[in-house]
Amino acid sequence: MLGEFREFIARGNVIDLAVGVILGAAFGDIVKSLVDEVVMPPIGLLTSGIDFAQLKWVLKPDNPATKVNEEVAVHYGAFLNTMIKFVIVAWVVFLLVKLVNTIRRREAAKPESEKAAPSPQEALLMEIRDLLKAETESRASTRH
Repeated sequence: MLGEFREFIARGNVIDLAVGVILGAAFGDIVKSLVDEVVMPPIGLLTSGIDFAQLKWVLKPDNPATKVNEEVAVHYGAFLNTMIKFVIVAWVVFLLVKLVNTIRRREAAKPESEKAAPSPQEALLMEIRDLLKAETESRASTRH
């Protein structure tokens, strides 16, 4: 069982996935900082200093006579911040996919001469295929 686990972990896909998850988490922190520290302050300035993260719709106010916070509120400002973060992440992912697709299209559009030459094994197999094809054709022509 331990050997199977080592084999599972050593697969390239699992390692690639782990790297993707770690980078995704770090990217989430970058986007959070971008939205909170760069995007929202100018928007707050344009809206007369409103801090979107503090916007809420109070359903039940807090009773100052008690020590327990009894306020019930819908924090729609935090939701707006989250939506802006989502749009930024979606835009960046879109740009990355667009870049990868552009690179793939350029690679596919290259003429055959610019594409990588076949490996020695592939060249040998193609030569064998051509010899077998020529032999089959010569046998077929001598039969007629």
